[in-house]
Amino acid sequence: MSNAVQSRILSEAGDPLIARVWRAMAGLRSVVGFMNTGAHPDDETSAMLAALWLRDGVNLSYACSTRGEGGQNDIGTEAGPALGALRTAEMERACDVLDMVMYWHGQSPDDTITDFRFSKSGKETMGIWGRERLLQRFVEIVRTERPDILCPTFLDIPGQHGHHRAMTEAAHAVIDLAADPDFPCDLPVWQVSKLYLPAFSGAGGAYDDEVPPPPATLTVAAKGGDEMLGMSYERIGQWSRQFHRTQGMGRWFAPGDERDWPLHLAWSRVGEDAGAVTDNLPQTLADIGLPDAQSKIDEMLAAFPNFAAMARLGAEAFQLLTNGKVAEEHSHRVTRKRQQLARLVQLVAGVSVRARPEQIAVSPGASVPISFEVREGISESVDVSLEVPDGMTATGDSIKVSADAAPTDPYPDTYAPLSPRAPAVRVVARLHDTEISAAVPMEEPLLVLPEPRATLSRKRAFLNLSQPARDVSLSVHAKGGAFDLPEGFEQRWEGDEVTLTVPDNPLEGMYDLPLKADGKQAFEAQVLTHEHIRPTITHSPATLSLRLAEVALPRGRIAYIGAGNDRIAPALQAAGIEVTDLSDADLARAEPFAGFDTILVGVFAHRFRPALQPVVATLNAWVKDGGTLVTLYHRPWDNWRPDTTPPAMIEIGQPSLRWRITDAEAEVTVLAPEHRVFSGPNPIGPEDWNGWKKERGLYFAKAWDAAYTPLLRMADPDEQPLDGGLLVGEIGQGCHAHVALNLHHQLEHLVPGAYRLMANILDLRGGE
Repeated sequence: MSNAVQSRILSEAGDPLIARVWRAMAGLRSVVGFMNTGAHPDDETSAMLAALWLRDGVNLSYACSTRGEGGQNDIGTEAGPALGALRTAEMERACDVLDMVMYWHGQSPDDTITDFRFSKSGKETMGIWGRERLLQRFVEIVRTERPDILCPTFLDIPGQHGHHRAMTEAAHAVIDLAADPDFPCDLPVWQVSKLYLPAFSGAGGAYDDEVPPPPATLTVAAKGGDEMLGMSYERIGQWSRQFHRTQGMGRWFAPGDERDWPLHLAWSRVGEDAGAVTDNLPQTLADIGLPDAQSKIDEMLAAFPNFAAMARLGAEAFQLLTNGKVAEEHSHRVTRKRQQLARLVQLVAGVSVRARPEQIAVSPGASVPISFEVREGISESVDVSLEVPDGMTATGDSIKVSADAAPTDPYPDTYAPLSPRAPAVRVVARLHDTEISAAVPMEEPLLVLPEPRATLSRKRAFLNLSQPARDVSLSVHAKGGAFDLPEGFEQRWEGDEVTLTVPDNPLEGMYDLPLKADGKQAFEAQVLTHEHIRPTITHSPATLSLRLAEVALPRGRIAYIGAGNDRIAPALQAAGIEVTDLSDADLARAEPFAGFDTILVGVFAHRFRPALQPVVATLNAWVKDGGTLVTLYHRPWDNWRPDTTPPAMIEIGQPSLRWRITDAEAEVTVLAPEHRVFSGPNPIGPEDWNGWKKERGLYFAKAWDAAYTPLLRMADPDEQPLDGGLLVGEIGQGCHAHVALNLHHQLEHLVPGAYRLMANILDLRGGE
């Protein structure tokens, strides 16, 4: 991993000026606006968008309903709103590559428009999000961006994710609503000109479209590439997509694997197409009444790579744009052209400004020095100033954060590469008697932390009432910290260490215990600093969720092989279950599994724990010699080879939409009631399936060797039941349990039935 200075050097070396200039030229070729719509970060059709932007100059935007906070995380353990903040930052980096403006429907972690879980129904999704809420926000987005074209990524058909279906349904509805003067929105009305639907299938590893796509009315040719950059449009699309690393995105497209993108014109107010999405729309500034400005821009683009000539022509074009008059309905096009032109002129003039805060995350009341590096290039002069939001004051080369400043929003609802969020830098370059003004982001953001602030060593705790202890200990860093406790609970503080004691005969249940700091609700904050994103923040009220429940412990010695995609080991340890976390060095020993009765393999470990792959055969032989193996769910592409990864054949079903139970309250039928999984050490009854979160399970097995017995049957509404959620097989002298139930998520959320079931699964051999 490179250090901060090395990363800065590599970033500059990997994106030379001539490439940045070339990309900055693209949007000046057209005034057409194209809005892609989807439900999650990474739903955008990146390769098609790359061709439309870089080749055709189309101005891109993406409207996305959720932050993907209910999804999985391939790079860490961030979940819920923290994952939403991380995926928001990833999406912004993806937008930078495509020069794309970003809009979110869900505007906060508490918004009803959220990635609540996988859904198979657009109707269900609309019911949870709120149709009125979704369309209200969608109208705001369309009236703000004013796109000529809407194009959802997916079709509203059975076999598609319900979130995708809801967004496509909404795209049809918003066309009329955005143009309706009686719709309750303060923004001026806007009439979209075209609606395209994909004329390609959305089926694949996850989805299974039941209806064929509509016929293509045109095709966006994207099999080619950009000769200047030496990249295909597919690879440029993947350059953008690889920032979605929490979702494992980023593919290599070899020559010949590129695709074209067929589209179906579903609605148009400007007539039929002749072969391009831009047909019958204003194409350039000349079409909206600024022919002289467009002519000068064309001269500028033709002068490439003569930067000095481009700077002179660009300054002249900027004056023409500034003085030109257009109808109000086209003002947004001119605004974007001015921003694009200002960026390009400053680039070719050699103007460069870097601003960097001395520290990234600060408390209210702090004053932060800002360092500047300014290159004037061939400009006559460069003026640099800081633009700050409410709650901050710029004073020369520092920023003062007011004592009552609000914390940084982890869910900003808009992102525009050419209008960076404040604090940012305003750069005014004087060139050929013309002032060219552009905003640029600081190299690192300045993030304001919440106050009062606290740090809890854990936010959830499980107290196992089957054990004698009645104390829960944790570390808490907070000035004047104290938990707000129910009657009968006690707290004892020794410095930052606090011990909570529950009454002798407490009632089972969940207790949410707010932490106060000097009498005020305290907040936890985390700065997310993954290498591939700009640092961002997540924060929430500091509260300890304490679950009191009885769980009989499994016998035997248990080892865990994880990959950082779940927190199951500490969850088990919190209930008093001793678990040894095996390191890579442990796995490299001659007999890595000797001395253990049960090996638990965590979520996705066969893919993201490289040290596991060389010992798979050893692990399976250990099972046949009498060991117990428990594997948590894996996807087919997680190095899961049906005939060699498990001790006996297990094939994971795909597309995954067909092999998951999304209803967390789905009825559970026990197929083998006498099996020891349900009898001990914890008797499993109907109450143990209550209170599950998000879903029952996913990536269910499709087929399995006769050695395995399916133990559970469950179904989503109006669907055939699935039996591959929990398989247990006698393998030689040992046994293997494959668990597609979402147990790690349930343990994370302190669901007592999941603890009892997991304890039983880990005790399959009874400690023999």
